[in-house]
Amino acid sequence: MNRENNKIHQEGDQLKSGTILLMAVAAGITVANIYYNQPILKEMAISLNATDVEIGRVSMFAQLGYGLGMFFLIPLGDKVDRKKLILILMLSLAAMLILMVLAKGVVFVWVLSLLIGICSAPAQIILPMAASLDKVNRGKTVGIVFSGILVGILGSRVISGFITDWLGWRYVYAISAIMVLTITVLLKLYLPNVKHKFTGTYIALLKSTLALVKEHELLRRSAILGAFTFGIFCSFWTTVTFYLSGPAFGFHADTIGLFGIVAIGGALVAPYFGKLADKGNTKKSLIISVTMIIFSLVLLKLFPVSVMVMIIAIFILDIGVQATQITNFTRIYSLDENSHSRLNTIYMTTYFIGGGIGTFFGLLCWKHGGWALSTWQMLLWSFIAIGIVIFSKSRTNKNQNVAENVLRN
Repeated sequence: MNRENNKIHQEGDQLKSGTILLMAVAAGITVANIYYNQPILKEMAISLNATDVEIGRVSMFAQLGYGLGMFFLIPLGDKVDRKKLILILMLSLAAMLILMVLAKGVVFVWVLSLLIGICSAPAQIILPMAASLDKVNRGKTVGIVFSGILVGILGSRVISGFITDWLGWRYVYAISAIMVLTITVLLKLYLPNVKHKFTGTYIALLKSTLALVKEHELLRRSAILGAFTFGIFCSFWTTVTFYLSGPAFGFHADTIGLFGIVAIGGALVAPYFGKLADKGNTKKSLIISVTMIIFSLVLLKLFPVSVMVMIIAIFILDIGVQATQITNFTRIYSLDENSHSRLNTIYMTTYFIGGGIGTFFGLLCWKHGGWALSTWQMLLWSFIAIGIVIFSKSRTNKNQNVAENVLRN
């Protein structure tokens, strides 16, 4: 028995040092494509002769596409070979990126942004796959892959800003296509095949996914909370691009991209909140993280033209948003061991639809009231989020408690 346990631990260690690291990098490279556009919207608008609102919809369509990919593609991770699914979507993503390089006209860019969002779904197929590959150190393994996703999300702004300033925005997508194709080859060589557990039809798969919403109250609450906090995140990063490039600061794309480095620092701090969740203190963790979001937005209202306050606020905002995400992951993955992809589907679909809606309202507020109205909208959403946390039931699902004990041990 001890020999078998040691073997399992050794296999887990091997995954963390090799395959899981590759999965983290792949997830980061894939999900970055949703966010490359945010610091370069102004340059895209000039190139395509589009208005701020028109070009802002690029971010909205990318988020909505990602949400569609979440709902219709991620559940397949419980039914088909995840490796094959990931490789097919990665190759499709590379094709869409190449077409984006050649895109003429803002409508074509909207369509491609939607398709790029859909084809970026492998990032969220890889995450539950990592959870299933290493059951001994699941929390740590998921944390590694999620860190890759965070670095991809936040580092994308730095990369796209610099590339756009030096070469032009189309090169951002050209270079990304090369990276996606390279990582696809590595995944083909080293990613293991994982047997599927669901044997029904695709329609039955989607029905079982929706059934999880009715079955788990904790999943519903986590998904709604995630939608509001990510809506704030996307609303902020879309409108702050226009604000930082406007009269108040007058920054260029490369300078705006540097603010992403601050956000990466915040994201690296966020996983420490996972320790609270592992100990069963999920509500405490969520109260702290959402309060940090509120505090960051209050700072932006009080000191709207201070660069230093902007840096501090971004740091705190990203800690709050990402810490909320990590805590929610800890909660939902504990609900059903055989439905990780489908649980992830419900959560992440709601999460990114929230991001798309947040982007829409952020742009609407920017159009009618500029930065002042945009930040009021974000504050309103953050107060709704803290209300969801405070007035939610304290009791947790029995399965969650069991899983949390497993993670701690």
